[in-house]
Amino acid sequence: MSSDFSASLSPLLEHWRYASALTQYQRRQTIEVAIGDVPLGGNNPIRVQSMTTVDTMDTLGSVEQAIRMIEAGCEYVRITAPSLKEAQNLENIKKELRKRGYNTPLVADIHFTPNAAELAARIVEKVRVNPGNYADKKRFEVIEYTDAQYQEELERIREKFVPLIRICKEYGTAMRIGTNHGSLSDRITSRYGDNPAGMVESALEFIRICEDEGYYNLVVSMKSSNTQVMVQAYRLLVNKLDAEGLKPYPLHLGVTEAGEAEDGRIKSAVGIGTLLADGLGDTVRVSLTEEPEFEIPVGRKLVARYASEPSYRQPVAIPLAEAEAPFKNPFAYQKRPTYEVFNLGKDNVPRVMTDFSAIKDIAMADFKSFGYSYLPALDKWGSNDTAADFVYLGDTQVPFMMPNGLKAVCRHETAWMAEDDSMWSYPLFEQSDIFYPYPKSFAGGDEGLNFIRLDAADVYNDEVWEAFNKKGFLKKSATDADAKNFVIILSTQQPNALQTLRNAIQHLMRKDIQIPVLIHRTYSHTLDAESLQLQAATDMGGLLIDGLGDGVMLSLDKYSDDKAEALEQVKMLNALSFGILQAARTRMTKTEYISCPSCGRTLFDLQETTAMIRKRTDHLKGVKIGIMGCIVNGPGEMADADYGYVGSGKDKITLYRGMNVVKRAVPSDKAVDELIALIREDGKWIERPSETPEEA
Repeated sequence: MSSDFSASLSPLLEHWRYASALTQYQRRQTIEVAIGDVPLGGNNPIRVQSMTTVDTMDTLGSVEQAIRMIEAGCEYVRITAPSLKEAQNLENIKKELRKRGYNTPLVADIHFTPNAAELAARIVEKVRVNPGNYADKKRFEVIEYTDAQYQEELERIREKFVPLIRICKEYGTAMRIGTNHGSLSDRITSRYGDNPAGMVESALEFIRICEDEGYYNLVVSMKSSNTQVMVQAYRLLVNKLDAEGLKPYPLHLGVTEAGEAEDGRIKSAVGIGTLLADGLGDTVRVSLTEEPEFEIPVGRKLVARYASEPSYRQPVAIPLAEAEAPFKNPFAYQKRPTYEVFNLGKDNVPRVMTDFSAIKDIAMADFKSFGYSYLPALDKWGSNDTAADFVYLGDTQVPFMMPNGLKAVCRHETAWMAEDDSMWSYPLFEQSDIFYPYPKSFAGGDEGLNFIRLDAADVYNDEVWEAFNKKGFLKKSATDADAKNFVIILSTQQPNALQTLRNAIQHLMRKDIQIPVLIHRTYSHTLDAESLQLQAATDMGGLLIDGLGDGVMLSLDKYSDDKAEALEQVKMLNALSFGILQAARTRMTKTEYISCPSCGRTLFDLQETTAMIRKRTDHLKGVKIGIMGCIVNGPGEMADADYGYVGSGKDKITLYRGMNVVKRAVPSDKAVDELIALIREDGKWIERPSETPEEA
């Protein structure tokens, strides 16, 4: 481990008392929280919940939607209560649900209005409050406080918050203290920063007041639309609770405004799945811009790996000394230090290698499945934003000129050795190859690139590294011209892939082995598309989100015998690889949409509008657009976006540039055009490339 990297480890690691969860799967033990007849935390299963989208004043509509959610497996139903009238109507909704035989606990979602929270706490089983706006406001101002002034602010918050605590104690009502990254108060961000530390402190201020009042029926969340920030905040919260001697409260996990369809599922899995693999999380809510009943099966699939797969909970075989503490700082993103080989490692973005080894009789048109189109009329190749960087051909060769920018990789003993001119491809060696002499030299020198496939278990084998050393494969510095240029393709078939691979990469760091690592995972062909997305996003995203991994490759254990279907499988895996990189915030290749899942406050058809905006802007690579249903959460939750589209009245839209309002009260039928005009004005608009007949 380099001295610079050692010095960068946070002093917080000295207090990281839940370290084993980062090396072995072990669910964090929490207190049990009573929520109606469905307790949370302790030894209870990980619960799945969602939120209604119907207007809370529509009693029957809310009841019917809640029933659809419950029958889909929802264990807590959350309903927005932005004012007293909605809070009061929760009683009618609850009575009707109970009358129909549904006893699922109800949760009131509160923003800005303490009196609505105090009323709701007398009716439902749980209330959710946001410490960023329960007693504070957000105007994106920087405020300087003396310690005395800050203490006065805390006393002001206590006065507003204590009445709710006492009502919850009297009525046996649970509470979630739900911090949102996008709605941190100016007070918190001015003192602690707009970061995970600020998020955690925002919640701790309220938790300390609860404990002072002897109230412990608490659940806590640290939500963000940025998966890196989210994961870091939850880990830091657990650390801080323990370090301060506060109770180990259950955690509610969620990625805010994850979006829709495949992107929403991948982003949710990167954030939620990483934490579940860490052993953190007692209830999950997947926030999709879809009907709430569609969120439930996704959440259930995410938690199923930890609830019903005993093999996932088996200890990962690593040296005992390495099981004692995490080697890498779990509270901040820092890319693993490596040297650069070709375009892999060091400061390069993670690369994508597409597994094409199952495709036979390869034709030029087949390359479209991973982003390359041959244009016969021009006799040239074109590529899109998700064109793979490398293609793995296995034992196969291609009978035509490769596209510029694409590099082929094939097995050393077969296709690479058989090629007279190996300049078109790079060799892949198996672990056993390093112990034997070669009939043909490695691709060496400044332009050389060699891949060696290792199982995670091989990383702990000292004989492997001794063989590497003897052959001069361990490059010691960027100026070591004699060293061979190697990249490790690291894989595992262990069910607990995330921790198995994370431990192996951290072992390389301990040994100061700075060879770039491309992560490879093979999944069962029997998985449905959604399960594959969730599992791969958890396994790969959980590594990338911590800066571990210089590239990814996804494979199936069996491809279709029908070539057209096999090419569709390749296409799906290639798109999934890029989707995971984007969700982990490590490589942006397409437009990102930060869109809320809608609720009773939404002032327009959110799903239809999101689809319309996506249709017209999804070619704007790297641009982030926030699409928010209402003004309550919108400005804060989309603070990470370049542009915002926020409901501000019936069929009225407010447009934002970053955090600043640009236009108010824009009619909704003109708002998308106005949004595009704003992007044009900033010089970020590009015309959508038209698909020519040759490309089709």
